[in-house]
Amino acid sequence: MEQVTEKLCERIVALGHDDLGEAAIAKAQQLFLDGLAVAVAGTVQETPPSVLAAHVRELGGAETATVIGFGFKTNPVQAAYVNGSSMHVLDFEPMWSPANHQLSTQLPAALALAEHHGGDGRDVATAMVKGIELMGWLREASGQYDATVVRFHPPGQVGPLGAAVTAAHMLGLDRDQLVNAIAIAGSRAGSLLANAGTDTKSTHCGLACAMGLDAAMLAARGFSGNRRVLEDDRGYAALFFGLDVFRFELMERYGPPWRVVDPGYAIKMFPSQFGTHFVITAGLELHPRIQDPERIRRVHIAGPPMHYVNRPRPETGLAGKFSFQYTAACALLDGKVVMSSFEDAHRFAPRMERLLDKITVDMRADIPGRFEEMYVDMEVELDDGTTLSTRCHGPRGKWGLAPITVDEHLVKVRDCLGLRLSSRDVERVIELGSNLTRLGNAELREVMAIVARAE
Repeated sequence: MEQVTEKLCERIVALGHDDLGEAAIAKAQQLFLDGLAVAVAGTVQETPPSVLAAHVRELGGAETATVIGFGFKTNPVQAAYVNGSSMHVLDFEPMWSPANHQLSTQLPAALALAEHHGGDGRDVATAMVKGIELMGWLREASGQYDATVVRFHPPGQVGPLGAAVTAAHMLGLDRDQLVNAIAIAGSRAGSLLANAGTDTKSTHCGLACAMGLDAAMLAARGFSGNRRVLEDDRGYAALFFGLDVFRFELMERYGPPWRVVDPGYAIKMFPSQFGTHFVITAGLELHPRIQDPERIRRVHIAGPPMHYVNRPRPETGLAGKFSFQYTAACALLDGKVVMSSFEDAHRFAPRMERLLDKITVDMRADIPGRFEEMYVDMEVELDDGTTLSTRCHGPRGKWGLAPITVDEHLVKVRDCLGLRLSSRDVERVIELGSNLTRLGNAELREVMAIVARAE
């Protein structure tokens, strides 16, 4: 393996906005809106962003980049940290194939640098697509597709390298500088799956974004790292995946037609871990056939061995986002799963407590643990002995299934933005975001000024 890192960086630097194409531009604009919307909602619905914002504000720093939802600015690294965490905390951002969070780890870096360093909508779209592209190929090359073999939370594992690419584009780094940025970012990678369902999980994405941005800014100043960081026998691939496993040849496929287009991403319409969308969809299908949820005698769910979502009685509403049992109960009881479904008041409601006692989950080794191939079976027995059952291969919007329409997506965007913004401001953000690649720096700053508002 010779010069894998250098050859990859040469290819990355050579690609620009003219290489995106109409399909990738359309996807970038949708991602821009989705990311801003879920970040704004995250600052309202969950407490971690407010804690992080207070922490960062107290630390101080050059006031050059907006902190979404909290009405102040800080340095770009800290802004990306908070905004990336806010963008992920609801677990409402798109899901990627192989499984990963590739928006909260990229978009906040581009936005922070657009304010701090300069750049227009074309720069933001291109930088985001390029960073996402690297994360996707790193995940493909890793061979760690199935939940049973993933050792680290993927955004913390590959996000810093992707964010370094995003930031490098915004900063105009050359090949050698990008090599160093990726080398620096490689030493900042890693995140523990044990923290799923806690405040810490959201920071996996925020820190990945901040660390990649910081790496690129250091590289711009001449800071150096191992120029063979990907392929070195003590480097990134060897540590996280194994040199005999990592498929270095896939790095040569970086670029058009772009992974934002193929295989694309799944827009989330429920604010929870993507595997739970399978049980939610199954529960929503059965809900209309159950006139009174109190008549449910038992619920049995069969799915793949995803043990981190086997949480019979989640300790908090936030932890409920990572529970097959809880999300299924929400769907069966309410006929909907929305942001307020994961508030503690809903989690500990008496009827929820009663239904959770009736749910069993069988995680079977014969059911694939990769989102692209998995399914869940749900069986509900009522008090008169009637049995209702369904099999779900995934929610709408999953790869290969019916897509989420633009109008449906805008309902989500409006719902999220409307938690903090006036209807006039919501529509202005949608107008600007839908024309991302036509925006100048002044319009980008206008968007950030709107979403910064604390009231």
